[in-house]
Amino acid sequence: MRDLIEVRGLRALGVIGVNPEEQDRAQPFEIDLDLEADLTRAGLTDDLADTVDYGRAVAVAERVVETEKHQLIERVAQRIAEELLKLERVEGVRVTVRKLRPPLPHDATSTAVTILRRRPS
Repeated sequence: MRDLIEVRGLRALGVIGVNPEEQDRAQPFEIDLDLEADLTRAGLTDDLADTVDYGRAVAVAERVVETEKHQLIERVAQRIAEELLKLERVEGVRVTVRKLRPPLPHDATSTAVTILRRRPS
């Protein structure tokens, strides 16, 4: 069993989508993160230096959504995962990107993609 740091419901505005109107203005997205890391030492020392600073992880995810333009939320999730795996101690990630206003002719609250990625061995 692996240790996890969870972040739920991070909100950010981004220009992501295939339709022309989605490329013209920022829209709201919600991101959930699971960061897999060995948290044993942090549990013993109570020292931030021995864990993953989830504030940094949140800043990484927010930066990707707010500064990069992509068509697919799959790509956004992949980019967030790539950047999170660069953080020290992060061994694996689960990233969910939720589009809160999907351009559908149906009554849907959101659409989402969840990906799981591991640090290369």
